[in-house]
Amino acid sequence: MSGISMVDDKVLTANRQSTSQRAERFGLGWWTAALPLALTLFFVSQIQAVAAGGVVTWSFDWVPSLGVPISFYIDGLALVMALLVAGIGTCVYLYAGRYLAGDKGLLRFYVWVTLFMLSMLGLVTSGNVLTLFVFWELTSISSYLLIGYKHKEEYARDAALQALLITGGGGLALLAGLLLMGGVAGSYDLVTLLASGDVLTSHPLYAAMLVLILVGAFTKSAQFPFHFWLPGAMAAPTPVSAYLHSATMVKAGVFLLARINPALGGTALWTTLLVSFGATTMVLGAFLAWQQRDLKRILAYSTVSALGTLVLLIGIGTPVALKAAIVFLVVHSLYKGALFLVAGAVDHATGSRDVTLLSGLARAMPWTAGAGALAALSMAGLPPFFGFVGKELIYEATLYAPTWVVILTVAAVVANVFNVVVAGLVALRPFWGKPSSHAEHAHEGGFFMILGPAFLATLGLLAGLFLTPVSSLFVTPAVSALAGESTQIKLSLWHGINPMLGLSVLTVALGAVIYRFRTSIASPMTAATTWIEAAPGQVYQIALDGLKGGSVAVTRRLQTGNLRRYVRVVLLTMLVLVGSALVVGSTWPQFSQPLDVRFHEVVLALLMLAAALVVTRAKSRLLAVTSLGVVGFGMSMFFLLLGAPDLAMTQFAVETLTVLLFVLVLYRLPRFASLTSGSEKVFDGIVAVAGGVLMAVVVLVTIDLPHPSTLTTYFAENSLALANGRNVVNVILVDFRSLDTLGEIIVLAIAATGVFALMKLRITNEK
Repeated sequence: MSGISMVDDKVLTANRQSTSQRAERFGLGWWTAALPLALTLFFVSQIQAVAAGGVVTWSFDWVPSLGVPISFYIDGLALVMALLVAGIGTCVYLYAGRYLAGDKGLLRFYVWVTLFMLSMLGLVTSGNVLTLFVFWELTSISSYLLIGYKHKEEYARDAALQALLITGGGGLALLAGLLLMGGVAGSYDLVTLLASGDVLTSHPLYAAMLVLILVGAFTKSAQFPFHFWLPGAMAAPTPVSAYLHSATMVKAGVFLLARINPALGGTALWTTLLVSFGATTMVLGAFLAWQQRDLKRILAYSTVSALGTLVLLIGIGTPVALKAAIVFLVVHSLYKGALFLVAGAVDHATGSRDVTLLSGLARAMPWTAGAGALAALSMAGLPPFFGFVGKELIYEATLYAPTWVVILTVAAVVANVFNVVVAGLVALRPFWGKPSSHAEHAHEGGFFMILGPAFLATLGLLAGLFLTPVSSLFVTPAVSALAGESTQIKLSLWHGINPMLGLSVLTVALGAVIYRFRTSIASPMTAATTWIEAAPGQVYQIALDGLKGGSVAVTRRLQTGNLRRYVRVVLLTMLVLVGSALVVGSTWPQFSQPLDVRFHEVVLALLMLAAALVVTRAKSRLLAVTSLGVVGFGMSMFFLLLGAPDLAMTQFAVETLTVLLFVLVLYRLPRFASLTSGSEKVFDGIVAVAGGVLMAVVVLVTIDLPHPSTLTTYFAENSLALANGRNVVNVILVDFRSLDTLGEIIVLAIAATGVFALMKLRITNEK
């Protein structure tokens, strides 16, 4: 991107809003932050219980007939995610109240971000995979609203739609995978599924359910080749970007993989897919990140890289890899949330996010610069920050991986080298050096715009200094949940001189060199980088245009207004689906029960067939309507002869009204004409005969099936006792099937009203 000088959500709104208005808006942000703060304190209160090996659960009936409750399950993994969602949410709420002060849509923003936060909390604490999916889709919908917050701008609408289509499409695949998994395990309860690993992984449908679930997780967590929607989501306000990219939506897919690891993990297919896609995403995101100019796009691509790293670690699956995954999950959430909020403060103060135009802001924004420096040091993996521990564990996991050791280690080093460059671009380039023109009017955004990034960045430092409580209270329970078994974890800043330390030193050194000569290094790669960055989006656009064009073509082909074609399509579809089911299942009439056909029934059937044939050959509408009536009245006679007088009465009434309706409208129709060719008539005749034969076969098959029914006995025993009626048929019609009878009465009343209106209609000849 070139010449970036766009303001994310507002540019100098103080010139457009009064002080009282801004104070009112800020007050809204202050009070709404009470909800995520209360949720944070609640989850903090559960730390001791979960750290002691306990699990907190709640359950409420939702669809008891299907055995689907709304249940919540808080173990170590869920607790870490919930604390990140609620804790970072509190910082975002306070930050947004000042950042968006004066914005007319601020109340709308808080409604949507609250829906998003609650959906994410429901997702990470769900104890049933079906309710997990419901919350999963709610995060997609609420993120669509947040990304498209500036809905009057076309780029915001396009970015929101892109995110919704990609994550929504993945959600459909996820639903299919979860249904398969629950069907194989015999339950959708999370605890049952996690204990069914052997059953699931040995089932013939394992590969199908795994691929479907991975598609859902990969689209949500922006894995290659679905990664391109995440940078586009930068159309959202900066508080939304900080929230989505640090702890919430993009971590949902990673959380799902971690959650189902005990059930579906540990196989060669699991390892191959997660490691290959995770490593590709990790390197690709880091490579694209350091060559951007927009602060938010730099951070967005580095988020893509971090998500790839997490997927890679879960795919490796060794104890040290799972430990590294949990540590890096927390590390990334803290420094990325802080850096996004720092980027928003810079944009808020200067009106620009272009790193090539920003420098020397530290004098005007010392607190923001300090918070950014702390977060960047953790991102670069320098001691004593928690990021250093995470980076060391990543290198240990790749160095001692079961397979692909060299490739994975090189990939991890390359990605971390680029992350060092990104840390410098975000935290050094805008704040240090000679002040640029944008620094002239720069200023701090206020206490709550400083509090969020400073708090998160400081947590990254404190977590590195107090590793023992962090390990025992958070990492150990989370890794135990991820591994599916009790695990003891010990974290340390210093492990002596070892290969991991050497790789860490090499990473920082190479990162510093690339940062120093980044312009000359990036220039030869500009064309290739542009193509790599744009290609996935172009494929998406081609697919979207193809979908639109295909929809138009199909609609134009099928929605012709020709009723005969509509009936033909319906019959052909039925022939293909039902007929193929009969053939594949070898389900044919066995005539196990004698067909007691009487002579008068044969005569009546032949009469109906003759009338139907007359309808197809009639040259007069009146003859066609009369013959059609014969078919209907013949069916009424069958009902009567077979002991269904209620149906016969209804059929008689409907047929009478139908014939009258047809006769009354005949004079409004043009002269009778033949509109189809002979070949079309032959084809329609073949389809009609085939449809009739198929329905006859289905009826005969149905007759052969056993019909163990207790309704006859029930009606006979309860008609007098429950409805005070001795006529069983009447009691069925007016009591047991009263709604059905009411529907029939309504149909008759509507038809009679139409006939009456036609009879009263006065037609005037128009000249």
